Amino acid sequence: MLNDLAAFKALQTHRAECENLSVHDLLVQNPQRLQTYSLEIEGLSVDFSKHLITDQTFRLLMDLAKACNIEDWRNRMFAGEKINHTENRAVLHTALRAPASRPVMVDGEDVMPFIYQTLEQMKSFSEKIRSGAWKGYTGKSIKTVINIGIGGSDLGPRMVCEALWPYCSRDIEVKFVANIDPADISQALQDCNPETTLFIIASKTFTTQETMENAQTAKRWLLAHLKDERAIARHFVALSTNTQAVAAFGIDPAHMFPFRDWVGGRFSLWSSIGLSICIAAGFSRFRALLDGAHAMDNHFCSAPLSANLPVILAMLGVWYRNFWEAQTYAVLPYSQNLALFPAWLQQLDMESNGKGMDREGRQVSYNTGPVVFGSSGTNGQHAFYQLLHQGTTLVPCDFIAALESHYSIGEQHKILLANMKAQSQALIQGRALKEADGNPHRVFPGNRPSTTILLPKLDPFHLGRLLALYEHKIFVQGIIWNINSFDQFGVELGKELAIKILASEE
Repeated sequence: MLNDLAAFKALQTHRAECENLSVHDLLVQNPQRLQTYSLEIEGLSVDFSKHLITDQTFRLLMDLAKACNIEDWRNRMFAGEKINHTENRAVLHTALRAPASRPVMVDGEDVMPFIYQTLEQMKSFSEKIRSGAWKGYTGKSIKTVINIGIGGSDLGPRMVCEALWPYCSRDIEVKFVANIDPADISQALQDCNPETTLFIIASKTFTTQETMENAQTAKRWLLAHLKDERAIARHFVALSTNTQAVAAFGIDPAHMFPFRDWVGGRFSLWSSIGLSICIAAGFSRFRALLDGAHAMDNHFCSAPLSANLPVILAMLGVWYRNFWEAQTYAVLPYSQNLALFPAWLQQLDMESNGKGMDREGRQVSYNTGPVVFGSSGTNGQHAFYQLLHQGTTLVPCDFIAALESHYSIGEQHKILLANMKAQSQALIQGRALKEADGNPHRVFPGNRPSTTILLPKLDPFHLGRLLALYEHKIFVQGIIWNINSFDQFGVELGKELAIKILASEE
């Protein structure tokens, strides 16, 4: 097991030596610390100098990464090996953003032609919607698109559409429905015109309970107004693999956008699940999103471990989770357009690494995935930052911001960035009793670690790089913890019990 490795035990010994470590003092004593513990890749800057680490800590963390064969597992994932062993599946969201010229084989098939055929289908359809060439049943162009899905089929595209709002069409409104609570679908349909509304039903199996109940509600709503079953084919499309169920619903199979079982839901926004992104922002911007993610894929595959951003962020997380007993982790985007990023990352991280069994089916004897939470700055400062600064819990933080804003309104973006910088500084330096005029209630302990990630601008390319950075970080942590990050059996029991409860109440 992980905690039997010599590299793990060396970190345990080293942790005791770090008990009185003051990072603020290290920053003051070594003006080169920022240069030592930061990386920049084509404008993407990551500062990890404010972490509870020394040069020895960093070396030992890299030793652990090597001992866990990170590079070998990475290469196996990109090659299409079935590393999701509990479901006997490859893990190939990375292929969705790779060049067509690079073959990726799964069960003897090069999957790249399928991927690019689907991309061409998405491009053609989204351009028809955006141009008005696609007509609804009564001959009117589409003005509202409602994506009905749940989990990754909702959070991923919803988050990206929000993040790329400055690039999105103002002629077409894209909405999202996920919750089985009737309030969600009812409010989405409010003020919609059935003649100009298109529904995207996102369900791989076309059997997901929440999604299909909402889809049936949308179907009834449409037919109540248009009075003809033939209207369904002009107002519904499917993101699915179940052709028979799609056709039975009334959707033309020609308007089914497929994806394969080697695309996990929380990694699926790069697939046909991203159709709503194509419609909202345009296919060229969706392509730029893919290209940004592929750029991070290339970095992850080529950079040595000690200069590899996903590996570094992953190992810092392991350092706190396994050696400082940090139970939680905060992600703090200083961008209102990234307001949904913490929720997306919460699913990505907690559904991937919230596991207590290792790959061999043994109960682990060490911590795995943390509780992830967060909010956009500066809103979070007036909510939970009090605990980050003066609480009894160590909460490592990631601050994220774009240097350039899409909006020029007074000094607001400058103030935003100043607040982010101040929060990171305050967390690490704290405030001593003498600086607090002897008032113990105004004392900040400091030594609270954080990473700062800066993008040149929140555009499709840099957003793609950011999202792929976190995908690979989570993958690396799953390898370190010897768990399968790509199944999610923990979501099943509650669903099964809900079906039994419903049956017993009928």
